[in-house]
Amino acid sequence: MLQQVVEGIGSGAVYASLALALVLIHRFTGIVNFAQGELAMISTYVAWQLVSSGMSFWLALPVTLAVSFVGGMLVERIVIRPVRNSPELTTVIVTVGLFIFVNAMAGLIWSFTVKDFPQPFPDGGIDLAGVRVDWSTLGIIVVVAVVMGLLYLLFQHTSAGLVMRAAACNPASARLSGIRVGRVLMLGWGLAATVGAVSGVLVAPVLFLEPNMMGGVLIYAFAAATLGGFDSPVGAVVGGVVVGVAETLAGAYVGVIGADLKVGVPLVIILAVLLVRPQGLFGRAAVERA
Repeated sequence: MLQQVVEGIGSGAVYASLALALVLIHRFTGIVNFAQGELAMISTYVAWQLVSSGMSFWLALPVTLAVSFVGGMLVERIVIRPVRNSPELTTVIVTVGLFIFVNAMAGLIWSFTVKDFPQPFPDGGIDLAGVRVDWSTLGIIVVVAVVMGLLYLLFQHTSAGLVMRAAACNPASARLSGIRVGRVLMLGWGLAATVGAVSGVLVAPVLFLEPNMMGGVLIYAFAAATLGGFDSPVGAVVGGVVVGVAETLAGAYVGVIGADLKVGVPLVIILAVLLVRPQGLFGRAAVERA
């Protein structure tokens, strides 16, 4: 059982990284971005293209993150900003359309043939009290912890983070204070795209690289963000780990689920949270004064 828990934590860390991207965009714009997984997928293809051209993985990674950051800002400026003041259903339709467009574009450029993505971590692992922990699992956990730490430092200990939090909390007041909210929203989308790219790069060696690889991961990330709360980065990480462990244990010990129906676990979690605590474990319920 401990072995299953460790594997679940490794999977949950990947879900947490994509859930972090979902939470960042929701905090800045109030939008649930259904195209977040596809943006991560296209960033992973950029990394694969760089590595295939002869660049080392650890050199291709920062280049990919930079490209993802710029790409996220362009998506906000070109696609999202024109409908920013539209009804919520309009923005949902736009992100779904972006999902379809990016998926088709990736298939057009790189084809739908499955490709191998290099494993950035060494083979093997270590034994801890009889539990086998692969280096790849440890590497994923460390990477997500580093990303979480960097986000904490950015938002809590930098002037840029203070400006971003102010724009996310009350855009009207921030604008009256002289903050260029539009530019801050672009930075928020760029930051979310960068965090999402980390998720794609981490999951590609496990799932293989193809345009539809992030579809299932996005469902788990939605469950993680829903469980933790769409306004809580910490909740996204905790939710990702819980979802990963729950999925792994259900697949191992619930005979009806097995390996084929594990995708039903996050759907059950989403439904249960929405019925019992819609704001999530770490979220805050919206209060309106009459």
